Amino acid sequence: MIGAGTLQRLEATWKQVHEVADDDARTMVRLARRWCRILGIDPDAPPPAPTETVLSDLLDAIREAIDAISAAVEADFTPPPPFPPGKKDERDAENTARTSADRAAREVFNRRATPRAVTGTRDPREPEKAAARRLTRTLREATAGRRDTVTFTSATPPGRLRMRQVMAADAQRAAGARPAAEPFTRTRRRVPAPPLRAGIACDISGSMHAFTGPVASAAWILARAASALPAATTATVLYGEHVHPLTHPGHAPAHVTDFTAPDGTEQLCRAIDALDGALGLSSPGTARLLAIVSDTWHAPDEIDGAQRRITRLAKTGCGVIILHPDSPWAPARAWAGAQVITLTDPADTIEVIARAATRALTTPGA
Repeated sequence: MIGAGTLQRLEATWKQVHEVADDDARTMVRLARRWCRILGIDPDAPPPAPTETVLSDLLDAIREAIDAISAAVEADFTPPPPFPPGKKDERDAENTARTSADRAAREVFNRRATPRAVTGTRDPREPEKAAARRLTRTLREATAGRRDTVTFTSATPPGRLRMRQVMAADAQRAAGARPAAEPFTRTRRRVPAPPLRAGIACDISGSMHAFTGPVASAAWILARAASALPAATTATVLYGEHVHPLTHPGHAPAHVTDFTAPDGTEQLCRAIDALDGALGLSSPGTARLLAIVSDTWHAPDEIDGAQRRITRLAKTGCGVIILHPDSPWAPARAWAGAQVITLTDPADTIEVIARAATRALTTPGA
């Protein structure tokens, strides 16, 4: 048992050790030898030989470490578990769809040649400007979302004082640490408005000739209305024998582009892919809308392919509306995941888009 005198001598030596510079090895060795002599240990005696028990414990520890390393290495090279049935096919199908959409967007929106369907541009009329302002208000209300409550904390006022955090800050100061507690809290209520992505695809096959004027006007109104919203992006394409860009993403047209409907076939699938790839219509996180203006009197493979694409978009939360002209030779068909609106009067096109867009953005897939 160490007596009081021995303890005092050890304490004095210990204090001297703390005053020695780190690189003063000679002084440190001298104090270490003194420490041994105080405890009655010969500082010049050879170290005791390790016992077999110590060696055995050391070997066991080494073996355990080697086994643990081997197990970790083996685990790193263990193949991942197989995908659940059907999940791999779904993932591959989604990757294929995204690749196809990205490729179509690059090919369509990189075109610079003016399609033969375009007949010229004109200044927007006052009713069209007024309709764009009304549609802006409608889209803003449809994409506003619901009111959320957010709580903020801070180290300084204003806010409600929480005494537990005050005591925590005092304890941190007493311990010599920088206070990290934030005793003041305040609540804000805000209405998040996710950015809008809106795409419109206009059919320019011959059966649409009676609606090209109202559709051209509606395409301009939609692009101008959406561009007034924060971070909104729109794009418009004409689709017939080929898909042509009418409004590029990120550009709000200053003029209305008039066009005709001269084509005999329709590439609806490619039009949807181009808008999806350019606007990210299948990517969650934004308010998304796809509007198709067409009598959908298309080839069977286009109908089947378009339905698959619409179903996929609807599952991701993208609203889809199909504006169908009232035509005796092309009755409206039902599309799963999309609203089908029959236009009885071409002059009502933009009002119908506004109502359908509100429903599609608030209840996608309905």
